[in-house]
Amino acid sequence: MSQSTIKTNYPALYTLVTVFFFWGFFAAGNSIFIPFCKAFFHLDQFQSQLIDFSFYTAYYLGALGLFLVSSYKRKDVVNGWGFKRSIVYGLLFSTIGAAAMIWAVQVSVYAALLVGLFVVALGFSLQQIAANPLAINLGDPKTGTSRVSLGGGINSLGTTIGPLLMAYALFGSTTSLTDDQIQHLSLDKMVFLYAAVGGLFLLAAAMFYFSKKIPAGVSHEKIEPAHKSIKLLLVMTGLLIALFVSVFSSYTSEAFLEVEQLEAQYKRQSAVLDQKEALSKDDQAWLLEKKAEILSAKAPIENKRITLLSAVLVVVAGSIAFAFFRSKRDKEGWGAMQYPQLLLGMFGIFAYVGVEVGIGSNLGELLKLEEFGSLQSSEIAPYLSMYWGSLMIGRWAGAVSVFNLNKTKRIFALVIVPFVAFGVVLLANSLAGNAIEHLYYYSICVAIQVLFSFWSNNKSAKTMILFSLFGLVAMLIGLFSTGMTAIYAFLAGGLACSVLWPAIFNISIMGLGKYTAQGSSFLIMMILGGGIIPPIQGKVADIIGIHYSYIVCVLCFVYLLIFGLVAKKVLKNQNIAIDQIDK
Repeated sequence: MSQSTIKTNYPALYTLVTVFFFWGFFAAGNSIFIPFCKAFFHLDQFQSQLIDFSFYTAYYLGALGLFLVSSYKRKDVVNGWGFKRSIVYGLLFSTIGAAAMIWAVQVSVYAALLVGLFVVALGFSLQQIAANPLAINLGDPKTGTSRVSLGGGINSLGTTIGPLLMAYALFGSTTSLTDDQIQHLSLDKMVFLYAAVGGLFLLAAAMFYFSKKIPAGVSHEKIEPAHKSIKLLLVMTGLLIALFVSVFSSYTSEAFLEVEQLEAQYKRQSAVLDQKEALSKDDQAWLLEKKAEILSAKAPIENKRITLLSAVLVVVAGSIAFAFFRSKRDKEGWGAMQYPQLLLGMFGIFAYVGVEVGIGSNLGELLKLEEFGSLQSSEIAPYLSMYWGSLMIGRWAGAVSVFNLNKTKRIFALVIVPFVAFGVVLLANSLAGNAIEHLYYYSICVAIQVLFSFWSNNKSAKTMILFSLFGLVAMLIGLFSTGMTAIYAFLAGGLACSVLWPAIFNISIMGLGKYTAQGSSFLIMMILGGGIIPPIQGKVADIIGIHYSYIVCVLCFVYLLIFGLVAKKVLKNQNIAIDQIDK
């Protein structure tokens, strides 16, 4: 049977996309949870971003663990279990994580919450390793990107609903709570939320286990050893652990404890002085002197932290670059890393997930600024829902090609579907009781996304270039403006990111052959970017302010643009047909 006559297994595809929903629900819910935890547990911006750190480093460690076991056994563990059974195992593991979250909420300890999220995400790691290649294999490989986009569209439905449900669980029907009021809230409703999510994990596991439409996806093909890749990843992991331990230990150092004492003293005295009708010159001088003392004491600590976090980026980028140049000389022992498109794609996934998560996770703090509306943590849900909903808008449009539509219907769908998705986001917010009038003009950004979709014509390399450029311009506009213009620009980052995952994934595993599953594991490892880049942005925000911290997002889009320009040339050099690249 020729590839052009391969039919899509729609019943299996529709069952598969349910797990995509869970990934989105949790990821977007974290965007509300982060500013809440910052206020509730008295954290700085970096510490609040450890929610993303715990969640996304689990993807890396889970994928790394599977890779090490597979290398030891000389056969891919996921292939041996089969894609179907692997997803079931992943869902059951996430159920354990949901139970851990219930315990963490009851004890109300920040570190326990981080552990619970880590366990949930470990299950997601296994699910993603199996789900993405399974989606591609459920039909014509040339339309694999569209099926991944369909899953991404359902994922984004979860990201649209996630912030709204999380906001209700945390704040109830109250829409304006100050950070001081948040500190006295109860986490009891979160127990019911995570109990419900755990039940859904079990239900989805049963659906997959008993479904006869989903192929087992079992393969017993042996893989060649990749001992050089193993050594590289172990060294990289060791260096990352050492660097982050150094960052975390700085929060318990004597120097930092002294800074905390100075800040507590400043806060107490400020509260006393606030009771006066007018401040004397001595009072004003004391406040200025104490503030300068705090900044002076904090500066070397913050400089050390940002240096260590910058070194984290150097370690990741340097490790991938090392593999790139060494595998060029000798491919033996590198496994899937012998392919330059995979290595470029690994850092592409790292930057993509980092910028996607970083924009949303830091948005709540940005909206607290006077020039961005002076919003409270309980008032940001509509914006976060629209940001994550922007990913749904683009992914729903990207999934149109999954369905066998004639040219006229396809053009009509490409125009209408994004605006239908936009309407779904507005409707969800309206049903949640949120004001939506300020979001109406965002339809202009949606129209721009529609134009870019037509321009890219469902071609992976062209999609990378156009939408990375879209994201880069949006971040620059947001960086150099304020008010609704800047807010719309940062929200549009979601539209730019919406179709990048399937494009990066499809390009990166093109031509890998028997190393496809291993390559998928490496790509899933690089979801690590979601655990590293947002905390880096958070620390940059602690130093230069939350608004200008979005320079980190600009740099991510710069790399993604470079990847789009370079990847096409790399694949051509391997004599991979251009119609496979640009389909």
